[in-house]
Amino acid sequence: MKKLRVGIVGSSFGGLVHAPSFTAQGSFDVVALASPTRADEVAKARKIPHAFASLDAMLAGVELDVLSIASPPFAHRDHVLAGLARGLHILCEKPFALDVAQAQEMLDASARAGTVCALAHEFRYTPSRIAIRELIANDHLGALRAMEVAWYGNMLRAEVERPNSWWFARERGGGLTGAILSHLIDTATWLARRPPVRATGYERTANPNRTAGGVGFTSDVADGAFATIDYGEGLIATVTADGTRAIASSTLAVHGATRTAVASGPDLLDVTTFVVDDEETSELELKIQAHNHLRAAHPNIPPFVTLLDAFADAIAGKPADLPTFADGLATQRVLAAIGYEAPVGSVSKQ
Repeated sequence: MKKLRVGIVGSSFGGLVHAPSFTAQGSFDVVALASPTRADEVAKARKIPHAFASLDAMLAGVELDVLSIASPPFAHRDHVLAGLARGLHILCEKPFALDVAQAQEMLDASARAGTVCALAHEFRYTPSRIAIRELIANDHLGALRAMEVAWYGNMLRAEVERPNSWWFARERGGGLTGAILSHLIDTATWLARRPPVRATGYERTANPNRTAGGVGFTSDVADGAFATIDYGEGLIATVTADGTRAIASSTLAVHGATRTAVASGPDLLDVTTFVVDDEETSELELKIQAHNHLRAAHPNIPPFVTLLDAFADAIAGKPADLPTFADGLATQRVLAAIGYEAPVGSVSKQ
């Protein structure tokens, strides 16, 4: 079977995770990479035959079937629309957009194009999350009543230096809200199996004054983001991302009327999973992460390749559980409700 020709826009995470993941999956051939800064360098390192300084140049210079978008959030709308105008299948990084209007525009354009469009929420494809979703589907927990989805890190503590870039500029889609909270909201919505009804919450900037290489600068993005989401039918989720903590940890707890399922550990990819009821706590023995042999190159690659397995199936017309652009719009509405943008749409700020 002929492999699908992939072009990647974005040389950072695009080179680090997207390129090796597409290559490892087997259904794809990464033929081009576009970046205004490091295209030649990354393409050479990843053995990608064509390098371009811009997406426009890549679209004009090589034939593609798939566009993988790993550019910064402020470029997502333009890059998605350009790829859809060429009839390409699209995989887009999170956060999906800068605001709800952009997310809606891209969703509408994808419907007109009729191609397969997905978001890069690879954390759906970890053994713990898959197991908890199966517990929910099998009614092992009873009616869902609450979810806690939390990520705590120390990457944005005051003393930690990170380069001054778009990541620290709100108008360019920077900050923890888009980078981490969007993943956590997607997890909650995926487990709930229905879109949010309403949401409320806050962003917080605890450390606006930062230093990189001895030079001070000001950050106006969130280093903590906190949302409460109502999914209706008695289910409420609390979702938290905070990069200023002393200790890194990750927790996913789903509380049902009869049992609770918990996955917790030092980060999103290193957790232990339990089922708890009023009589005992049982640790679950889970399958090893699919494609786990690829972990040494980057810990995100195994779940990312599993995401690409589903993406390839969808392109081939097979049933596939993918994070869709509609899911991205639902997440964007929650982000708006906590201040990532002015709230728009069916999710209202309370």
